[in-house]
Amino acid sequence: MAGTGVFAELVDGDGVFKYYSGGDWKRSSSGKSVPIINPTTRKTQFKVQACTQEEVNKVIDASKTAQKSWARTPLWKRAELLHKAAAILKEHKNPIAESLVKEIAKPAKDAVSEVVRSGDLVSYCAEEGVRILGEGKFLVSDSFPGNERTKYCLTSKIPLGVILAIPPFNYPVNLAVSKIAPALIAGNSLVLKPPTQGAVAALHMVHCFHLAGFPKGLISCVTGKGSEIGDFLTMHPGINCISFTGGDTGIAISKKAGMIPLQMELGGKDACIILEDADLDLAATNIVKGGFSYSGQRCTAVKVALVMQSVADALVEKIKAKVANLTVGTPEDDCDITPVVTESSANFIEGLVMDAKQKGATFCQEYKREGNLIWPLLLDNVRPDMRIAWEEPFGPVLPVIRITSVEEGIHHCNASNFGLQGCVFTRDINKAILISDAMETGTVQINSAPARGPDHFPFQGLKDSGIGSQGITNSINMMTKIKTTVINLPTPSYSMG
Repeated sequence: MAGTGVFAELVDGDGVFKYYSGGDWKRSSSGKSVPIINPTTRKTQFKVQACTQEEVNKVIDASKTAQKSWARTPLWKRAELLHKAAAILKEHKNPIAESLVKEIAKPAKDAVSEVVRSGDLVSYCAEEGVRILGEGKFLVSDSFPGNERTKYCLTSKIPLGVILAIPPFNYPVNLAVSKIAPALIAGNSLVLKPPTQGAVAALHMVHCFHLAGFPKGLISCVTGKGSEIGDFLTMHPGINCISFTGGDTGIAISKKAGMIPLQMELGGKDACIILEDADLDLAATNIVKGGFSYSGQRCTAVKVALVMQSVADALVEKIKAKVANLTVGTPEDDCDITPVVTESSANFIEGLVMDAKQKGATFCQEYKREGNLIWPLLLDNVRPDMRIAWEEPFGPVLPVIRITSVEEGIHHCNASNFGLQGCVFTRDINKAILISDAMETGTVQINSAPARGPDHFPFQGLKDSGIGSQGITNSINMMTKIKTTVINLPTPSYSMG
């Protein structure tokens, strides 16, 4: 169970989960806590500390001190500790997964998979970091016109300092370690601000790093209300880089953060274009998986299907048949469709559905909702004047727009303010490449649904979908900067053949 066994020290006498600072689990001086509501029961499941701004100051000061000595720790030693943390994380997958089930209504099997995947990511990052950070560049001056070989330039990658990591509710463990592991292998310290929904799972994950023996102050985890410590963290002069995954809050952060590197993934309206020659069974399988996995609460979920008119009837029937087989219920029962994370999320989704109904969309199923639980819904004959055609529902609702040309589909995709991922289904690889090149998205999947991963693949968005690129290698690189040393020789020197 959460907060028991090796995790018992995370909980105070009042049952509130502590925050992590200076290598210790602490209660906040505020005396306040933040409730975490179970999406299924809609009752308080856990409570976490409401940290103060002064406590944030102390955390960042400790992080700056710890980072200086960590930067002098050999790469192999950093990797060794990361491998150890990965093993501990996987060893304790069940209590962490249980937290995910209770906090964010993630189906039980998917919750376990997230923790195991996170351990694998940490280990891969340790190995990749040793490789790419163990290499530098050697340049000579005479390759540039007008120069003799009188200068030797040595370049290496050095850490940025203190990294602020802010993961989203839907993958609070995996999208936390995807920031933590690259930061640490690169020689940085890290402050984690987990989402409220998912905070307890994140705290359990942090404890695995604690048990691995990382130096005190190197990793910190502060919890609390974004309204109280959110801006204070993101605008803090002691923060040297921000890695954020979430919604349009990231746009506000980017405007306030100042002159520091930013890594941001801010969601998407991922379009799926289905051509006339597509394998419709393959397309239907991927659309249902891509649109309804974890109740559609994924940045890379299929958010709109753009189907050629001539095959639309056949494809919609195939999708309807697969949607009918989705199980609906609690995450403990491993249902396909579980409650969305908050009541406000459910209300927003319902607003999109009602707008589509008012404007004449075809409902392929009856709309049904109980509390935060919304039954899967396919909307056919959606038009561009409907909100669901453009807005990201982050729920189990999938709109189908019928198109008469590939150009129409590409235009709709590119008219969105988002540009995370897209996909195209066709048997013609030449058409697929042309469409991929035309789609203004960070990634295009050919004959598969959008997806983040495997975790070493680059992951990025265009337009309002983000800044920079993720993926293990890209994250390590963006959490470092180039340091150059130039050796000046009194006379030119050339190697003799």
